[in-house]
Amino acid sequence: MAGAAAGTHPFKTTRTVHLQEPDFRRPKLRIAPDARERILGRLRFLYGEKDAPDIMSELERILQVYHAHKTDEMIREEGIPDPEERFTERDVILITYGDLLRGREPSPLATLAKFCDSYLEGTINTLHILPFFPYSSDRGFSIVDFETVDPRLGTWKDIEALETRYQLMFDGVFNHVSSKSRWFQEFLNGNRCYRDFFISYDSPDQLTPEERAMIFRPRTTDILTPFWTIDGLKYVWTTFSPDQVDLNYRNPDVLLRVIEILLLYVRRGADIIRLDAVTYLWAEPGTRCIHLEQTHQIVKLLRDVLDVAAPWVALITETNVPHEENISYFGNGHDEARMVYNFALPPLVLYTFYAEDATALSRWAESLKPPSRTTAFFNFLDSHDGIGVLGVKGILSEDQIQFLLNRAVEHGGLISYKTGENGTKDPYEINITWFSALNREDADEDIAYQVKRFVASRIIGLVLRGVPGIYLHSLIGTQNDIDAVTATNSNREINRTVIDEEAITRALEDPLSKVSRIGRELGRLITIRTQQRAFHPHGGQEVLRLSPGVFSLLRTSPEGDQAILCLVSVTNKVCRLEIPLESLHRQDENWFDIVSDMEWMAEEGKIRITLQPYDVVWLTPGQPQD
Repeated sequence: MAGAAAGTHPFKTTRTVHLQEPDFRRPKLRIAPDARERILGRLRFLYGEKDAPDIMSELERILQVYHAHKTDEMIREEGIPDPEERFTERDVILITYGDLLRGREPSPLATLAKFCDSYLEGTINTLHILPFFPYSSDRGFSIVDFETVDPRLGTWKDIEALETRYQLMFDGVFNHVSSKSRWFQEFLNGNRCYRDFFISYDSPDQLTPEERAMIFRPRTTDILTPFWTIDGLKYVWTTFSPDQVDLNYRNPDVLLRVIEILLLYVRRGADIIRLDAVTYLWAEPGTRCIHLEQTHQIVKLLRDVLDVAAPWVALITETNVPHEENISYFGNGHDEARMVYNFALPPLVLYTFYAEDATALSRWAESLKPPSRTTAFFNFLDSHDGIGVLGVKGILSEDQIQFLLNRAVEHGGLISYKTGENGTKDPYEINITWFSALNREDADEDIAYQVKRFVASRIIGLVLRGVPGIYLHSLIGTQNDIDAVTATNSNREINRTVIDEEAITRALEDPLSKVSRIGRELGRLITIRTQQRAFHPHGGQEVLRLSPGVFSLLRTSPEGDQAILCLVSVTNKVCRLEIPLESLHRQDENWFDIVSDMEWMAEEGKIRITLQPYDVVWLTPGQPQD
């Protein structure tokens, strides 16, 4: 990670700020006929032929109000010149809470800005700031007020200051609200405007045992939570926790209110909007209540709204489910999410390094292809949550998954569960920091060796086709925080430690510290990556089965004028490779490693190379560049 003065980030996509007040003197937004019919068709599907026109009329009003907040410059330059270039090799996303760093700046968000400007130039161009709104639980994901910044973090001015230098990802936590939110309090008060904002029953028996058994549950708590209201005791649908009350999208007023919030986020600087837990958006007793067609239609509708109002803003869906179900949120490649979380990747990479065998990862990567050149996978390895295991259902065997879980527990990890079929408790995610997952605290290993293994694992997410993301704790190699788990009785707190910004700064300046070693090597490789067109999300990708101990990937630029052979050792053993030039579709004799600056010469039509444990090599044909 390199130091730099603050300034406009070179990769920022949108540089203009919306008007604070709408300007209604300009002509109203006119929705194109094809877009209007597409949106109207979705509303008919969701709410019926009779109500759809009135809902469409109100939606058009909302879009016109948003349009009135645009500057003349935004209207003139609106749109993405080339949708295939919405994401490029330069995109790397940092995942962080707004207050994960604590320092002497006026606010935690200002501390985050200082850290990013000082140490992440040339590496990170996009910030995913996890929910920064007032909340009552679940570390931000039980939102009290969608429209204000939590004063403990800062203000909208702090967000807007970051917006001028970085692309920003906001969380659209549109599945539920806090039980302390004004919306839910109005429901409890009997306000008829909010009576149908939530799914409620007079008796828990109204949701039959058969219906309950069908519901896919990501938690082990009851699906219904009792609340006293002005009209007596009600049992309310709560997918995640008693404090997180599901919204009722069968009520079109809920959808319209959420669209207003979506466009508020765009006005406030969102370039990407993450739809949190979106698979649970529409609840329908008598079904599994996930992946319903109504949910897909709402995601597509949100995409339609953004295509009309703010076509540069991308939707990303967060659906911690098996891979095939996960990628269904791409739609046809043009009508739903632009990015989906690659949930199979974290457990696959961890299994690969535990087994010291890249076979399963390679086999899966061979099939990894987004449905169009305007979509991309979000390749992350860790986040504020745990390492989900549902993504590898059907990719790894049950024995392999159990091996993964057992090894993670040996590394100090914890296992969280969901309610499975027949009421059983099934493993849902591994709670562990990525550094601890790769390195046991009781291991008799040199820190340089541990850092090398750690960095090698991170490289998988950098070389695979897609947009890479990295959680702030992985930039500094945080270890498991068991004390936080004990204090909160929450497994996920193992990976959410608040960091002292001054302590991290001192560690970064100490060349022998773990933090400095990770920062130098991982930061260097990220910087190299952002300068190589072959790592474009829509570039070519071919998996080579050279050795079980080496993950081997041939990446090519979209134009076909650059190729990089990526070799990542996943084992503590020495690997000797013979790579036929014909497998690289080239006959170049001279090859250059852009990681080590070493040159290699092919002999007899083969490149012979020896990899030490956890080596990373990126070979490109030709001579080294000055």
